[in-house]
Amino acid sequence: MRESREPRVLRRDEWDEWYDTLLRAFGGIGESTEERELFRSLTSYERSLGVWDGDQCVATAGAYDFRLTVPGGASVPAAGVTMVGVSATHRRRGVLTSMMRRQLDDVRAWGEPLAILTASEPDIYGRFGYAAATFGLHAEIDTSRVRLSVPAGTDDVRLRYVDPGAELEVCEAVYARTVPARAGMLARRPGWERLGLLDPASERGGASPLQCVLAERDGEVTGYVRFRVRSEWRDSGHNGQVRLQDLVGVDPVSEAALWRFLFGIDLTTSLKVRGRPMDEAWQHLVSDIRRCELRVRDSLYVRPVDVGAALEARTYQAPVDVVLEVEDAFCPWNSGRWRLSGDAKGAVCGRTSDAADLALSVRELGAAYLGGVSLASLAGAGRVRELRQGALAEASVGFGAATAPWLPHGF
Repeated sequence: MRESREPRVLRRDEWDEWYDTLLRAFGGIGESTEERELFRSLTSYERSLGVWDGDQCVATAGAYDFRLTVPGGASVPAAGVTMVGVSATHRRRGVLTSMMRRQLDDVRAWGEPLAILTASEPDIYGRFGYAAATFGLHAEIDTSRVRLSVPAGTDDVRLRYVDPGAELEVCEAVYARTVPARAGMLARRPGWERLGLLDPASERGGASPLQCVLAERDGEVTGYVRFRVRSEWRDSGHNGQVRLQDLVGVDPVSEAALWRFLFGIDLTTSLKVRGRPMDEAWQHLVSDIRRCELRVRDSLYVRPVDVGAALEARTYQAPVDVVLEVEDAFCPWNSGRWRLSGDAKGAVCGRTSDAADLALSVRELGAAYLGGVSLASLAGAGRVRELRQGALAEASVGFGAATAPWLPHGF
């Protein structure tokens, strides 16, 4: 039967084959029943695509309907690109390109100004206009030697163990309070709160089941932490490790109390941390940052689908009035000159025939969009060109943000 490369919308009765095709593309390792059923329930079928060769599914792609916090605190519609995979038998045939083409056309038709994703292979998505816009901080902290100094008021925070599932609604309310405060965060739609409770024994790596502790002040829940503990004993004594999954606090003292708790868990000597905000305060509370073994990893990739709407959706920490010459080969409707005028109160952005002040591709625009990557640093790499003296400094400051953008979890 003749092969078709044209993506089409997924039917409900095709989901199992579609999902198995995805798993095979990522090495063929199966997921737990719990994970499988969660992602089945979260699938937006009308936003999911597949490519079939005869009656066999050979490629997959999906897009969640998220809302993403942008600088200024607005919650902006964004297509959360996910479940992208092509069978090894059908690589280098244009299948991925056909799915990305159809998907971005769909996102534009849905009126969503942004597409976002987390990249298994960063090099793949650059050619479709995506760029790393947030980064996550990894650490492995030697808690046997690193002390934590906490701010005044931390002792007023009460901590208590709870069942993770029983207090899920409480934790989700705390999370929702923090979403507007940092660009890159996702307003979780119903069902997504269960992602934080996935706890298959096969993926614990010898650690305990998921544990949860709440932080309370004046009778109000102000934070929570989810974690596991891996016990280990050597001839010299205990050598256990705490593995942080989630930590959320609505104020500095609640966060500090939760970090102090993690540092002090009995029979452990290290704390493993992954994907935390780049500017998180605990880095300034530790006695020896060198023994925290910090590493940085790319996290959320951003792609403006409608340049004008995307730039209008956020605010700017300093006034900007700049004409951007944007190049976008994959979504040519974005190419051309755009005048952006904005400040901390709002922005307008529209087509113009005025002379350009800066020239860049849509990738650089996506990288700088959330305020975590400076236009000046991109210019230093030769990826942004200044055409009017002073325009780069003005735009670079304006596009920045007071806090580092952060993606709290994958999708």
